Amino acid sequence: MLELTDLDVRYGAVRALRGLSLTVAEGEIVALLGNNGAGKSTALAAISGLVRPSAGRIVLDGREVTGASPPAMVAAGVVHVPEGRRIFSTLTVRENLQLGGYLVRDGAELERRIARVYDLLPRLAERRDQQGGTLSGGEQQMLAIGRGLVAGPRLLMLDEPSMGLAPLIVTAVMDVIRDINAAGTTVLLVEQNAKAALRIAHRGHVLDQGAVTLHAPAAELAADPRVIEAYLGA
Repeated sequence: MLELTDLDVRYGAVRALRGLSLTVAEGEIVALLGNNGAGKSTALAAISGLVRPSAGRIVLDGREVTGASPPAMVAAGVVHVPEGRRIFSTLTVRENLQLGGYLVRDGAELERRIARVYDLLPRLAERRDQQGGTLSGGEQQMLAIGRGLVAGPRLLMLDEPSMGLAPLIVTAVMDVIRDINAAGTTVLLVEQNAKAALRIAHRGHVLDQGAVTLHAPAAELAADPRVIEAYLGA
């Protein structure tokens, strides 16, 4: 579904991605692991069109989309749920979900998508008239994911969905991501909690200084002494 080839991204003199190459096949959960500053979030920003690569190619379904705009990528089925949730705190849960469907012109289809989110995340249905800023951290993360789902992604990119959440809530969020994937959505997951990510992923890529240094099936990465030492603990 997605192929990055020799991707470079620069922020001024800083080279954030250095020849990054990776693939995501339809139906997979692929985890991007690495320390802060490794280039994980920049990779998602480049794919979604938020930053323009200085070199390399991004190919989606066999068609080059390098440098495409964020709305064009959403229209192509690529949806980015950013780090930090970034919900609209003064709007209700329902209003946040409606904004996720800003490209959906059919009102009945938008309502069907919101109803599917409520089925998947019943806590959001219970809170539908509550302001987003009054939700718990875990509920806000669910809302951010739900808003992304309303856009109708074929590829859902999630940036640090477990950040700041208690361990039990992290487990619940990861279970939701696995359910989303089981229902047919491909997932590219950026996550510092390597243990949680590898529990649900099919494959993983370890990034360091903007390039892939290790990639393998998730179970192999979870058992790799280098990954254990760097990300999983002894």
